[in-house]
Amino acid sequence: MTAANPVISGTLPADAQPSGDPQIVPLRHWGRWVAAIVALAAVGGVIGSLTGNANLHWDVIGNYLFQGLIFDGLKTTLWLTCAAMLLGLVLGTLLAVMRLSQNPVLYALSTLFVWLFRGTPLLVQIIFWGYAAALYKKVLIGIPFTGITFFSADTNSLLTPSVAALLALGLNEAAYASEIVRAGIQSVDAGQTEAAHSLGMRPAMTMRRIILPQAMRVIIPPMGNETINMLKMTALVSVIAAHDLISNIQDVYGQNYQVIPMLVVASVWYLALVTLLSLPQAWLERKFGRGQASGRQSPLARLFSTGPLARTSPPRHSAAGPVAKDAS
Repeated sequence: MTAANPVISGTLPADAQPSGDPQIVPLRHWGRWVAAIVALAAVGGVIGSLTGNANLHWDVIGNYLFQGLIFDGLKTTLWLTCAAMLLGLVLGTLLAVMRLSQNPVLYALSTLFVWLFRGTPLLVQIIFWGYAAALYKKVLIGIPFTGITFFSADTNSLLTPSVAALLALGLNEAAYASEIVRAGIQSVDAGQTEAAHSLGMRPAMTMRRIILPQAMRVIIPPMGNETINMLKMTALVSVIAAHDLISNIQDVYGQNYQVIPMLVVASVWYLALVTLLSLPQAWLERKFGRGQASGRQSPLARLFSTGPLARTSPPRHSAAGPVAKDAS
C-alpha cells in the first residue's frame, strides 16, 4: 500500500507537530507599515496647515461656492466638454477610418490633419480661432475661382467666443481621438473582418457591427481619460472670454482680489465633476470588458487554487467509469 498523504489524512509529520514552547512570529511587511505611517503624517500635516491657515479665507470660499455666477460658468464648462468630445469622437472616428484606408488621398489628408492639430499647442489654437476675424473678415462658402457664393457671413458674428472655443477644443480632440480609435480598430484580429466579408457583410456594416464593438475595450479607457482631460482643458478658453468657470472666477477675483480662495472654489468644482465623470467610465469599462476580465484571478484566489491551501481535486471519471485507484 502507498503511504497516506498527511494533508488528506489529517495527520502531520512528527517534525511538523506543534510544540509546547511559544513561537515568535516575526513582523511581516514592516516597510509597508512605516510607509503608511509616514504618508498619514504627511497628509495630516498638509490638512492641518490648510485648516489652520487664516490667509485661506474659508468664509470667502463658502460664500462663493454656490453663487449663481459660478453655476453659469459650470454650465458653459459642461456644455463645452460634452460638445467638444462629441465632435472630437465623431471626427476622430472618421479620421481613423481614413488613415486605415488604402486610398492615398484620404490617408494623406487625415495624416496632415493629425500632424497639424496634434503638433501645435491647444492654447495657440484657441487664440487663433478666437481672433480668426483678423485673418478672414468674412466666411464664404461657394465654388472656388468662380465668384459664385452660396453663403456669406461676418466672421465676428459667426465665430462667437463659445463657437471659437468649441472648434478649437473639438478639432484638437479629434486628432487625439483618431489615434485612440485607430489603435482600437487595429487591436481586433483581421480574421474578424474576413469572416464578416465571407458572410456577405459590406465594409461599412462590418466596421459598425463587428469591428467597433470589439475595439471598444481598447478605446474606452483612454477615451475616458480624454474626457476628463477635456473638462480641465476648458479652462484655457478663458483667454478669449468664453464665460466658462475659470473666466467667471477671474472676473470675481479681479474685483475682490481674493485669488487663492477663488481658485480653491474652482478646484472644488473641478474635482466634483471629475469624480462624476469617472463613474460612467468605470461602468462602460465593465460592460465592454466582461469577457476579457472574467478569466482573471485575484492573488487570494490564486493562493487557494495553486498554493499550499489548494483543495484536492476529486477523482476524474473516464468514459468507462471512475479511474481506479492504485492498490499497490
